[in-house]
Amino acid sequence: MASDVGVINLPPFSAGKQRSAARAFVVGQAADTPFICLWHGMSGASTPREQRDTENMEELWPPPPCEVADAIRSLCQRLLTETDALVDAFARPSLVAQNDPALLADASLVEEDRALNRSELVQWLTANVQQPGRRVEPYVSPRTTEYINDLVSRGIAPDFAGAWRVALGIGWRRWLEECVADCADPDLLVGVLDVTAQSLVQYALDSVAALRQAGLAAAMGNTDAEGIALIQLIASGAPMAEDLAEGRLRYRMARWHMGLVLWVDDPQQADALDEAIAAVRSSAGGRSALVARASATSRWIWLSGEAAPDPHPVEKDLAATDEVRAAVGRPGRGLEGFRSSHQDALAAQALVIRLGSDRRFTAYADVELIDALTKDRPGARRFVINTLGPLAEADTALRQALLTYVQCGFSTTRAAAHLYAHRNTVERRVSRANELSTVKVEENPTHVAAALSVLDIAPDIVTVVPS
Repeated sequence: MASDVGVINLPPFSAGKQRSAARAFVVGQAADTPFICLWHGMSGASTPREQRDTENMEELWPPPPCEVADAIRSLCQRLLTETDALVDAFARPSLVAQNDPALLADASLVEEDRALNRSELVQWLTANVQQPGRRVEPYVSPRTTEYINDLVSRGIAPDFAGAWRVALGIGWRRWLEECVADCADPDLLVGVLDVTAQSLVQYALDSVAALRQAGLAAAMGNTDAEGIALIQLIASGAPMAEDLAEGRLRYRMARWHMGLVLWVDDPQQADALDEAIAAVRSSAGGRSALVARASATSRWIWLSGEAAPDPHPVEKDLAATDEVRAAVGRPGRGLEGFRSSHQDALAAQALVIRLGSDRRFTAYADVELIDALTKDRPGARRFVINTLGPLAEADTALRQALLTYVQCGFSTTRAAAHLYAHRNTVERRVSRANELSTVKVEENPTHVAAALSVLDIAPDIVTVVPS
């Protein structure tokens, strides 16, 4: 492979309903250590449709009377202050209703889906403050268009109609409750429900049509979606011959692989991902690196070599990029290792986001048990409280001392060295922590260490009562 920048045309590969040639851009590097980036092209995509005046839309029902319009406006103004709680009620059920495992497994896409839900809700409420009871134009923002592009590039085809059906059912129930509580006059209540039912249903139909149109535009303008879709298929467990995968990606599979997920919480900080990728590339040394765009706010990376990659140099180099967070999977060999390490990294990312942790670098090998324990957050909270009792809300230094003591094989000397503290100080802290703990460390060290590890990643799991 030449060391200068080149373009590789991948063989035709089906990705959903669209077919196009994928391109792998090889950034100049040593011939035996290629650094490959797969990006989906934006050229040819239609310009994002911005919010338009509802005057340009055909009105399908007469405007409501003044008293009905005033009641709708008042209700929507109040609900605009509660949008986060409203989104919480339907975001997860509507996500599940989209019936796509690849979407559910990617925490960055889940966050983008939630942002889409919120923008759609705010659009309808705001429009009904300005023009109560009228037909509402869907708002397909640049961020929404970018999200749709990412879905198309990975061959992900969510059931938007199913998601809207679920969200509309939950939202309508809440709207009914608000209307009944606010409208004492039965005639006024009927008027409000009549016009808003038409508005909401039409908004759902228009929104689904707009999302499908955006998907079609993305498919027509996406020049290398099939390469990313191929990676998506491999990562999700689809049967694939190793030599076929190597030929199409120009990336050797018969080696050790370590999967990483890099992401930012704020889409405005997405440029920092380029800096982070450069840092990972510098830490790769003589290893090959494969990089793929997963979403507007995340990138997938694989490092490979003849020996298992070490995550510590990567962690050190990423420390300089303040906005970027990273999750890394356990190294694995061959096509299965490529897949399993990536799935580990996705699981670590989902854990960090699910628990609201501020960790910037998470290795799945360190949190696998915590991942299993915290998939049911209320259950994890009960486990921590029942195991640690008062220790769960005690000084962090006490908990850290006891956890380190267990991790160091019950050696106070080793724990003191690890904590950079005096041995006597560690002994006092361990003793006090064990006094506070409901389950004593000598009785069940596994449970105590697991509960302390959960608190280490999610310190607020006890103090924040789950909804």
